[in-house]
Amino acid sequence: VYHVRELTGYHRVMVYKFHEDEHGEVVAESKRDDLEPYMGLHYPATDIPQASRFLFKQNRVRMIADCRATPVRVIQDENLMQPLCLVGSTLRAPHGCHAQYMANMGSIASLAMAVIINGGEEEGTKNSLKLWGLVVCHHTSPRCIPFPLRYACEFLMQAFGLQLNMELQLASQMSEKHILRTQTLLCDMILRDSPTGIVTQSPSIMDLVRCDGAALYYHGKYWPLGVTPSESQIKDIVEWLLATHGDSTGLSTDSLADAGYPSAASLGEAVCGMAVAYITSRDFLFWFRSHTAKEVKWGGAKHHPEDKD
Repeated sequence: VYHVRELTGYHRVMVYKFHEDEHGEVVAESKRDDLEPYMGLHYPATDIPQASRFLFKQNRVRMIADCRATPVRVIQDENLMQPLCLVGSTLRAPHGCHAQYMANMGSIASLAMAVIINGGEEEGTKNSLKLWGLVVCHHTSPRCIPFPLRYACEFLMQAFGLQLNMELQLASQMSEKHILRTQTLLCDMILRDSPTGIVTQSPSIMDLVRCDGAALYYHGKYWPLGVTPSESQIKDIVEWLLATHGDSTGLSTDSLADAGYPSAASLGEAVCGMAVAYITSRDFLFWFRSHTAKEVKWGGAKHHPEDKD
């Protein structure tokens, strides 16, 4: 962001990352000292609609020289059957609501550049592209940068996208290696003489997953490790699993309350998230995580009151 700001001369440059639920977060920022920081702010997915995100894949650099400027009407030949499409045009005026949005942020001019990575199989095809995020520049007065500089910015974003793609692939490979190590560890546990060895010996099932506690429920007996529910509570959880998830092979949830467990409140903050693997129809492996509070600062449109962070 520092180099983009130095290159373009804008008062503020931000890297805006899209999360899995499509909301955005400012993950990097370089700005003029007197401007309010946006670093760490989260923005609802509705702030950048799907139509706009799709257009960023086609037109990867979008400049608004002055959001207060009066749009110029396009006059076209009457013989044309359809209105002129300005989707790929740099001269296209911003939508009225976006111009107001910019004004509310104290920004008069902007430059938005798409960060594109390989979408992989999650986007449907191996060669598909995914909009990872945006590099957004703001200026407190009208500003227009020439085409050669915009072209240089687009080339810079291509290089940034390639580097980011390599790092994401490396992280994915590291994750796959961790899964393979976990599988090897699990096989070693299964080959032990007694099933209870996975909780009584080292390494244990707590080494498989980052958790605050783990447990084995086998033949009606309970072997806990770390922060776990009591034996009576785990039996109640087992009955709930059999009643509501009897046909499943496992369950994973960030919150037992959100998953519909009626006695979640009685567990307190010590146990909140849970993952369970079915050994048989009545034997289970459990992993637990304690409640973790995290403050998320939202910018832009207000979140719905029922939404939870």
